[in-house]
Amino acid sequence: MTKPSRSFPRPLSELLSSTLSDALKSQGFASAEILARWPDIVGTEIAAHSEPLKINWPRPQGDEDPDPATLVLRVEGPAALEIQHLSAVILERVNRFFGWQAIGRIALRQAPLRRRDKPQAPPPPDPAVAARLAEVMTEVHDPGLRQALARLGAAIKQK
Repeated sequence: MTKPSRSFPRPLSELLSSTLSDALKSQGFASAEILARWPDIVGTEIAAHSEPLKINWPRPQGDEDPDPATLVLRVEGPAALEIQHLSAVILERVNRFFGWQAIGRIALRQAPLRRRDKPQAPPPPDPAVAARLAEVMTEVHDPGLRQALARLGAAIKQK
């Protein structure tokens, strides 16, 4: 049985993969793996304050073996000194990830990290608790204010 030919365009994942690969290569990243797996490579504590910015590969000189590359890290200002002290650990972990002595040096650039976990919105207060609180607030005559105070009370009780 023959496969039907695809008459529709390439999937979005294929298009994005080729586009992202070109963009990453311009920054010296041979693959997106180091970016995607940065916390797994260096550990969550180091990854919380740093991120790979680019890899500077030296130009080979004739027939000589090329020197190891320089990994440029973006580091939050207050953590830069700590990251600098951990540079030997970072080098060892990154080279273990690559499987060879790819990186020989780390350069730090102090700047805010681009990626930030967005704070999660607190869960809404329980409507049943808010309704019970609204029933006991007989002194508050404005119904909108009573409901708002009841929701506030329920949110406080939730914590």
